[in-house]
Amino acid sequence: MQHYEILVIGGGPAAISLVKVIGTHFKTGVIRPEDHSLIYCAMPYAIEQLIPVQKTFKRDELVLSAGADLLRDTCSAVDFDAKVVTTLGGEQYSYSKLVVATGAKPVLPPLPGSGLPGVHTFKTEADMLALSAVLEQGATHAAVIGAGAIGIELAQALASRGLETHLVDIASSILPNMADPDMLGGPTEELVKAGIHLHLGQGVAALNGTDRVESIQLTNGEAIHLAQDDCSTSSKSAQTRPLVVFAVGMRPDTELFQGSALEMGRQGIIVNGRMETSIPDVYAIGDCVQFSSAITGELQPGKLATNAVPMGKLLGKNLLGGNVEYQGFYNGAATKVGMWYVGSVGLTETQARSRYPVLVGEAELTTTFPIMPEAKAARLKVVVNKETGLLLGAQITSGAPVADKVDQLTMAIQYGIKASDLEFFSYSSQPYQSYYPADNLLIHAIKDLK
Repeated sequence: MQHYEILVIGGGPAAISLVKVIGTHFKTGVIRPEDHSLIYCAMPYAIEQLIPVQKTFKRDELVLSAGADLLRDTCSAVDFDAKVVTTLGGEQYSYSKLVVATGAKPVLPPLPGSGLPGVHTFKTEADMLALSAVLEQGATHAAVIGAGAIGIELAQALASRGLETHLVDIASSILPNMADPDMLGGPTEELVKAGIHLHLGQGVAALNGTDRVESIQLTNGEAIHLAQDDCSTSSKSAQTRPLVVFAVGMRPDTELFQGSALEMGRQGIIVNGRMETSIPDVYAIGDCVQFSSAITGELQPGKLATNAVPMGKLLGKNLLGGNVEYQGFYNGAATKVGMWYVGSVGLTETQARSRYPVLVGEAELTTTFPIMPEAKAARLKVVVNKETGLLLGAQITSGAPVADKVDQLTMAIQYGIKASDLEFFSYSSQPYQSYYPADNLLIHAIKDLK
């Protein structure tokens, strides 16, 4: 039986980040069930054919060059008492310390008709390849359920490939967890201009069809018809090949540990700030973990690679003798909707007002000096705790990329910089890259607080 000082179950961003930190300090094995570790956020762009599918595959060398063994197999059982892992391939590995990094699975709600052919989720390599195959076979109608970032990016990809595309969400606006409706007028218009049919404020009651999904019954009684016979022939092969893709969230992939001594909550494996579980010498990192918001202290979903990576790095440092504690989720995120870049961090105004007395400030400037030919609109909203003066969240829409601004705002929240201090933030300015030296988007929003 092969023995590893550190044995990792899972090969995603958290696992890769961990092994890159610990390097060759330990004999490490990584059990990865998938053919490839993926760049998940690039998957919609592979569907859109902006990049080949293969470009979404991470190189195995990321694990191998760090000094770990990559074990291509699926874990089928863990004996925590004996410290032994068994795989579907019939192998057994013993360990000194075990790291669970099994990630998350996409949610497919148990709706009537959810098992019909043509109904997909969108998270794994298999999901991406299956969706690509249906498109190559001539799909003409599609519906995406869920208007979060992945749902919106996928809907745009499908529409760009000529499919009649519908986007459904029970929320009354797109990106409901990222931004308030008043920030999303431009991005919403972009979806409409792309030919995407929006069905907001409506849930899915059922999926209908015989041999495959043909229509969606909404909770308001309306139906989205996705399949129509081609009048030129009675052949079923000439029918439209509709598809429905659910992008409504993730659930922790922890089925392997159900009924075990590993303590779990509704959102994943319970860990402390050092990523230690309820079992000695067993750790958990990434999307399989339940953790809280660093802002509110409340349990919060945070199934993002940008949350998983710091967990892996932190655990690596602690295994090497450090004493670092994970502070929680900030959920900084960004997406692109047509010509608009959208980003956010922390709480929306709606979320914040349900918890705290707040001040809200807004600014609308341009991405460059307004006299420059490439100047585009940029709008920022900041939400501040009125009692403490600390930022609770921020959201931005812009004609230029916003990830760097989201990171700047995340840093302000993470390190407790008060709004009153941000008013005197020292910034740079250049005609092609910023607004005039006399003003700055963040400072303008802070000065507008009320």
